[in-house]
Amino acid sequence: MFAVILKYKKPLEEVERHTPAHRAFLDECVAQGILIMSGRQTPPTGGVVIAKADSREQLEALLAKDPFHLEGVADYEIYEFTPGKYQPVLKELIEA
Repeated sequence: MFAVILKYKKPLEEVERHTPAHRAFLDECVAQGILIMSGRQTPPTGGVVIAKADSREQLEALLAKDPFHLEGVADYEIYEFTPGKYQPVLKELIEA
């Protein structure tokens, strides 16, 4: 399991220009079963992604296709972790 922290490198106006393409990319990640959840930080200085990928390399290759990456809008910090405690509703997802 991975937590990805996005930090915006450009003004929010430019981030907003690329947000529709970024969200379409995230929709594809959901369809692939990799994206578990995502959202914008508060205040809007970046975002957070929780993902389940086979490897860090797989996730890095996927994130390289994100319009935010392609347009130089955000930097990414990737943290791999092993869930120890979680809500029962997530058990099937985490243990799959």
